[in-house]
Amino acid sequence: MPSDAAEKQQRVLPLFEYCALPTKTKFGLRVERDPKLRGLGILGRGRLFSTFRSDHLVEANKLAEVLLGAETFDEFVDLCHQARDFVNEGLYVYSVSVAILHRNDCRGVSLPPIQEVFPDKFFPVETIYRAFKAASSHPDKDDEIIVDVDASGNILDPEYNLAYYREDIGINAHHWHWHLVYPSTWNAAVTGKLKDRKGELFYFMHQQMCARYDCERLSNGLPRMIPFHNFHEPLEGYSAHLSSFVNGLPYASRPTGMSLHDIHGIGVQDLERWRERILDAINLGYVTDADGRETILDQTHGIDILGDIIESSHESKNPEFYGSLHNWGHVLMANVLDPDGRYQNNPGVMDDSATSLRDPIFYRWHRFIDDMFNEYKKKLPVYTKDDLGFNGVEIESVRVVAHQENIVTTTFEEETLDLSNAMNFGRTGAVKIRYQHLDHEPFSYEIKVQNNTTKIDHGTIRIFLAPVCDELGNVIKIDELRRLMIELDRFHTTLNPGLNTIVRSSRDSSVTISKERKFSQLLMGEGTTEHSSEYCSCGWPDHLLIPKGSDKGMDFHLFVMVTDHLKDLVGQLTDKNVCADAVSYCGVKDDLYPDRKAMGYPFDRSIVADSVKDWLLSNMSLTNVKILHSSG
Repeated sequence: MPSDAAEKQQRVLPLFEYCALPTKTKFGLRVERDPKLRGLGILGRGRLFSTFRSDHLVEANKLAEVLLGAETFDEFVDLCHQARDFVNEGLYVYSVSVAILHRNDCRGVSLPPIQEVFPDKFFPVETIYRAFKAASSHPDKDDEIIVDVDASGNILDPEYNLAYYREDIGINAHHWHWHLVYPSTWNAAVTGKLKDRKGELFYFMHQQMCARYDCERLSNGLPRMIPFHNFHEPLEGYSAHLSSFVNGLPYASRPTGMSLHDIHGIGVQDLERWRERILDAINLGYVTDADGRETILDQTHGIDILGDIIESSHESKNPEFYGSLHNWGHVLMANVLDPDGRYQNNPGVMDDSATSLRDPIFYRWHRFIDDMFNEYKKKLPVYTKDDLGFNGVEIESVRVVAHQENIVTTTFEEETLDLSNAMNFGRTGAVKIRYQHLDHEPFSYEIKVQNNTTKIDHGTIRIFLAPVCDELGNVIKIDELRRLMIELDRFHTTLNPGLNTIVRSSRDSSVTISKERKFSQLLMGEGTTEHSSEYCSCGWPDHLLIPKGSDKGMDFHLFVMVTDHLKDLVGQLTDKNVCADAVSYCGVKDDLYPDRKAMGYPFDRSIVADSVKDWLLSNMSLTNVKILHSSG
């Protein structure tokens, strides 16, 4: 890391230490607060900040824009110090994080992992309580203390079989980080930075979450989820076993059988009305903006327009008319236990992007949202052979190179997380929690591509994975299968005339990020270069690239396709020094999304064929692979 970025990193890290504790003794009292911070502090300290509530986001956006507008790095840090003394704890971390990720003078500066800033959002309260007891009773203050994570449920609940996935620290941190990189309140006119295809990315990233969750369910012998569809139906129960550091109260549980209720300012009927208006727009083929003008939902921009409306984001064409279906749906589900606030409970985990993936209703809600996007996609013409083909180029063979050919093994691995940067234990030795997460053996793809032309071609390799059979053991038909296709990789390759053998490691996936650096590593000066960006730390965790599979070996389709890169290319063909991590889900900093094709192509539109093999062209390949889970 360059010395300038290293020095800034050391000044940024204290902003995120002990964020739930009083801060006046840390930064000192100021005689007068900067006028730029007037109007902030509306959301009181000790309340849970929601990344989905519009009133919370308005204040968070105001603070973020103040911090982004600071003329120097010194002024930025000073404003952060002042804000921390009176702004809501969660809102402060959110806004400071957004600012650091987008300030030009913070390039090369990494955010500490959110799971080390607010471990209470990731670990059961029982575990944290035992860590406190162990730390206070241990005689040697220099010793490292490690406690094992507690289970949050048991086998009486079938959904507990998926707790390892829903409660995975990596995917919950990814969801938090994605919404930092793509804030719903982002105003390009104020920030001067455009978020290209942001609405489409909202659609695609969450669609992939649903597909991955269904693959995980099938891996565990469970049926695919039933989408949420009725705003008055009783909901399944869930208890997160989380308690908040900022006020000591637990995140609200949801007893089985409760349903959505109106909350202050937003009613269930509002959600129903917004849904009908959005579906009407999809059926009519256009949306109506605030001035009554019609905007066509065309093949190129329609999905992006819908994504902005459904989320909804600052880019929504008509937020008053189409509302904020996705965001307020999260909030109402989080408040079923205490909708009018009479018991002063915390909301449930659906209220926060760092915790919502833990709740099974998250996936059913997002499948409902994805069904709306799919209604639009079904109205688009199916891809023709011209849309799908690549003249003169064909795939000869594909195989997965692992310990056993075309078989990838998954296991559970141990990891620890340090609590010492979030809580002051009054000791020098670290206090850690030990937990397990799913992982897979390293593997690579060997793809043989024949270029039958006499010139050098450039190809885009697209790799997807989907289960062969459904929960009943029936082979899944292709138009149903397409919504279970999870993207594993997408990359550019040069195709010389003749046979080309392409070897690609799973570690280089365009979907995943390599391990993020821990607080302690950042304190030691480990970091990235000034060429890196906020997008370098945005991406799906590498350890969950593929589903768990089964102990007998679960059959999957490995789909590989090569398309004409010069037709896919946006801009010029260069090898710029930009972060290549997770461009599929997170795009490229200050630039256009690096693929002209629709996100999810070629599986984003309906497919008319009797079987997958009937649909394949010479530039596509379908290989049967097994994912074997080893519990040993």
